[in-house]
Amino acid sequence: MILTCSFCISGILEITSVDIGIVAIRGLGSNLYLAISKKGELHGARSYGVNCRLKERIEENGYNTYASAQWRNKKRQMFVGLSAHGRPLRGRKTRRRNTATHFLPIVV
Repeated sequence: MILTCSFCISGILEITSVDIGIVAIRGLGSNLYLAISKKGELHGARSYGVNCRLKERIEENGYNTYASAQWRNKKRQMFVGLSAHGRPLRGRKTRRRNTATHFLPIVV
């Protein structure tokens, strides 16, 4: 599935299913994978690895959330989240109910 994204350089993200409920997100322009470190920091990884494995969940409101499949913080999941200015939020500060972690994929 290929999606558009207003916060990345090329604007197009590719979501690939890796396992049941697990996806990898790659920017087509940068060719970097979205990754969450053990500390909960979002970064781009040149090659696919354990930090790039994200759990995808479709929420009740129709939005998707993405959490690290590998790492947890005090037994809580760390989610991909963006601030109102498009800056990444630390995974330690994010929760499933926080609207900053909700994304609406649009197929291109």
